[in-house]
Amino acid sequence: MDATELLKKIRRIEIKTRGLSQNIFAGEYHTAFKGRGVIFSEVREYQYGDDIRDIDWNVTARHNKPFVKVYEEERELTMMLLIDVSGSREFGAVGVDKKEMMAEIAATLAFSSIQNNDKVGVIFFSDKVEKFIPPKKGKKHILLIIREIIDFHPDNTGTDINLALEYMTNVVKKRCTAFLISDFIDSHDYSASMSIANRKHDLVAIQVYDKRDAQMPDVGLVRMKDSESGRMAWVDTSSSSVRKEYDRQWYDRQQRLTEITTRSGVDIATVATDEDFVKALLALFRNRGVR
Repeated sequence: MDATELLKKIRRIEIKTRGLSQNIFAGEYHTAFKGRGVIFSEVREYQYGDDIRDIDWNVTARHNKPFVKVYEEERELTMMLLIDVSGSREFGAVGVDKKEMMAEIAATLAFSSIQNNDKVGVIFFSDKVEKFIPPKKGKKHILLIIREIIDFHPDNTGTDINLALEYMTNVVKKRCTAFLISDFIDSHDYSASMSIANRKHDLVAIQVYDKRDAQMPDVGLVRMKDSESGRMAWVDTSSSSVRKEYDRQWYDRQQRLTEITTRSGVDIATVATDEDFVKALLALFRNRGVR
């Protein structure tokens, strides 16, 4: 991608996702993730948009106007984005490709953090940690992250979620909110590392998938390539047994993902590449906000 095309794409994603974060997500994100395991700092007058659960009723009664409790972390939360850059993210048969949707979701989350003056960092991973961008604040930093998400070229094509989670647990010392964005096509066992990461941090999983990941169409004899291993094979998609086996593998992988996230206490949103990710994220945020 040349520089001109890259800048245009960055600008397009910035316009779309910044609008979403300002108009839709900022308040939901704030409600869903602030004040978890933080230390009380002070009270201040209630402002429009504050969570009513933070009202300090004793101070409110004394001053005859509402005051809310402010927590130390509210002023300086850290968001970590763990972004899968393996070969399978390049796939796109229905809707946009997974890479583009992951970029838009990550950008929306990052811009939402700006509204709360939070720091944002990124871990790009394949079957190794490809790059770590330490958490910082500000629009300039967010645009740097978006540029990397769009135009990052990993060394490897495989997937190892376990390794990415272990790296975050070891490197990010202060408790953070972490979003693991992946298609979760991974044969490794990441259940233990997910549980450990979620105990130390506040971990959320976002699965981005193409509907052709879940169901193989009947299009006859097709030569297919595994985007992570590079292996080529002829597949007879007209065979019902072949399609059933393909569907079974998807089902088994989803069952495993559900079991791991449930056991680890990790919230998850699943969104297809031809769907509106806004609905999935809002449902996730609001579900957390009412708990």
